[in-house]
Amino acid sequence: MNRTGDSKIIPLLVLCGPTAVGKSSLAMELSQIIGTDIISADSAQVYKYMDIGTAKPSLQDQKLIKHHLIDLIDPDQDFSVADYQKEAYKTIEAVYSEGKVPFLVGGTGLYIKAVKDRYAFGQQGADSTIRNYYLEIAENKGLEYLYSKLEYLDPAAAKIIHPNDKRRIIRALEVYDLEGKPISQQVNETKQNESCYNTLTFALNMDRESLYSRIDERVDQMLQKGFEEEVRMLMARGFDNSSPGMRILGYRQLLSYLSGEISFETAVNEIKKQTRNFAKRQLTWFRSDESITWLNLGESDSNDMLSEKIYKKVKDLLLPQANK
Repeated sequence: MNRTGDSKIIPLLVLCGPTAVGKSSLAMELSQIIGTDIISADSAQVYKYMDIGTAKPSLQDQKLIKHHLIDLIDPDQDFSVADYQKEAYKTIEAVYSEGKVPFLVGGTGLYIKAVKDRYAFGQQGADSTIRNYYLEIAENKGLEYLYSKLEYLDPAAAKIIHPNDKRRIIRALEVYDLEGKPISQQVNETKQNESCYNTLTFALNMDRESLYSRIDERVDQMLQKGFEEEVRMLMARGFDNSSPGMRILGYRQLLSYLSGEISFETAVNEIKKQTRNFAKRQLTWFRSDESITWLNLGESDSNDMLSEKIYKKVKDLLLPQANK
């Protein structure tokens, strides 16, 4: 059953992989073949005004193929995984209602998994007042005090959260206050959920040396396109390092440079280094998902060849259902 009570199982195509591997260009070609939209699964592209540094689809690409779940909020606004899941559910159903196969594309593994596995998030979202309250307690009484409180309220969560992990400790306490139930219960409820999607997931990858080279090249290209000017514009709008969007990889380094904290060369080298590390973490995350079909991009492979590989599997399993 899906969330609306419909007995149909909605087909869902997913394309994921590390940053700079070529997901966007492949998704553009595949979406044209299938005749569908692209639903972004990128935690950076939800922010408005942040186009170059997030590798957001160009206006031309957006005119050619409709893109969903980009440009949702301002850089100084919070946007949780639960917020994304809620918007993704609605978008998937809307795309499906138009007779199209919903196509989820991106590198934010937690976003994708929250949708595929129907994570049982609480209904209340986040509350900055409660969070700030616990931050103040941590400052005045110490993190050990908060952890002992968590051990009492939610011993199951305390067993898997490190005593020094302030963010997760406070989030667990926040959930308890908002929902009246422990965060560990959400995990159990997630395991009981049955997916309402018939999902095919593909991940794009290439050898590490080639991927790292692509990452370095893309950072250089972003700078040539005006990444620094984009950050200056955001600063002029009043966004700073307290804004969630400005803490995104690339933006925070250029913000430090423009604030006089580091040199331009240091900022660029740090962006490249941290992006390579980020790609490694993404690959580790996706490799833990046994349902993924991996597509390794070699020198002789083209988007045409990869699109054909995916389409052969998609047309038999997903496409017939979209027209029922």
